[in-house]
Amino acid sequence: MEGLKSSVEIYDIQKDTREVIDEEQDHLEAPNWSRTGNYLILNSKGKLFRLDLKTKKKTYIDTGFADKCNNDHGISPDGSQIVLSHQQQGAAHHDRDFMTSSIFIIPIEGGTPKPITSKAPSFWHGWSPDGKTLVYTALRNGDFDIYSISVEGGEETRLTDDPGLDDGPDYSHHGKYIYYNSMRSGSMEIWRMRSNGDQKEQLTNDEYSNWFPHPSPNGKYFVYLAYLEDQGDRHPPMKNVALRLYDLRDNTINTLCTFAGGQGTINVPSWSPDGNKFAFVSYGK
Repeated sequence: MEGLKSSVEIYDIQKDTREVIDEEQDHLEAPNWSRTGNYLILNSKGKLFRLDLKTKKKTYIDTGFADKCNNDHGISPDGSQIVLSHQQQGAAHHDRDFMTSSIFIIPIEGGTPKPITSKAPSFWHGWSPDGKTLVYTALRNGDFDIYSISVEGGEETRLTDDPGLDDGPDYSHHGKYIYYNSMRSGSMEIWRMRSNGDQKEQLTNDEYSNWFPHPSPNGKYFVYLAYLEDQGDRHPPMKNVALRLYDLRDNTINTLCTFAGGQGTINVPSWSPDGNKFAFVSYGK
């Protein structure tokens, strides 16, 4: 986006503060927090970068032929690998090139991508805590649903079969549940199901369009993106949004902050290892 300013921010739950750690006249998206806690991974213009939290320097991650990465990427539970979604033709976010997105894995330091999914489009969103399974959103037979697959590839398993979009799956800290957003009720709300797809349960029901729930590593919360105006089944950029915190201990919801954002803000898991902070991106001109 020409003339766009991206602000990479950290929200501290305990202090109730937000801090800008990097600001650029460039399009940055979807931070992941490293397992070591000392850097973030972001995407920009089809490439992945490492942002050092101490020096604030951004360095390129070699992703081999996967040079059209979209904003669906993450780090394995043991910190040894990166999973990414790469559009196999065209440029990231242009026209309908996202329909060629497939999932790959590379070493954490970078390297040759290993293909995981054989069908497109597939957009990664969650990695099971035991490191064995990936969950993702995929378009199959005209409908977007949530699927799981072994980190070694192979056959995929369909976890949702509702009419309309199901998206943004992410595992709970113990792997018992998958949190996701769905149009199942007629509006975009946050849902939860067992990791095998059973016992689907709606968790939000309000006037907002709710997206991308990310459970904290300490099991206390999940944070999610709320569009302040209904967006149907779309998650466009540069809209009035809020980050909201759902407390799993008492099922209360609090709004943490509001800003211009949406697509690219918090698409993927971005909690610090201790579960006290998370990273996100806000936008401006």
